[in-house]
Amino acid sequence: MKAVIQRVKSASVEVDGKVVGRIGRGLLVLLGIGQGDTEKDIIWMVDKIINLRIFEKEDGKFDESLLDIKGELLVVSQFTLYGDTSRGRRPSFSGAMGADEARGLFGVFVQKARERVGKVETGVFQASMDVHLVNDGPVTVIVDSRK
Repeated sequence: MKAVIQRVKSASVEVDGKVVGRIGRGLLVLLGIGQGDTEKDIIWMVDKIINLRIFEKEDGKFDESLLDIKGELLVVSQFTLYGDTSRGRRPSFSGAMGADEARGLFGVFVQKARERVGKVETGVFQASMDVHLVNDGPVTVIVDSRK
């Protein structure tokens, strides 16, 4: 499982011109689910993301997590994180989990996040989405459950 995590002042996601998810200060998570990922990966990833100390304290050091600041979470499915560009010019997405199976695991990820974070919003799985964000920093990190 792979995630691109962006610290944001605000973020939203639209489908067909309609806002389907919106948060204030917190994290935008672009989440890719790969072949072989399990609920164990989900539990690890949720815990890692919500406890990442990437918010600054008064002294300017990264020392607070999403939980510490009572921040919000916007999770957007992103199978293209598994795009393999090592051969040719068109990415191969064979490392991504199939849509039907990934949809279920995406739902479990959101459920586990909602058990621990006050506000969790999402995009629409498999939809064409417009994602809007105001980066805070900018701060962007990549997390891979297999590393």
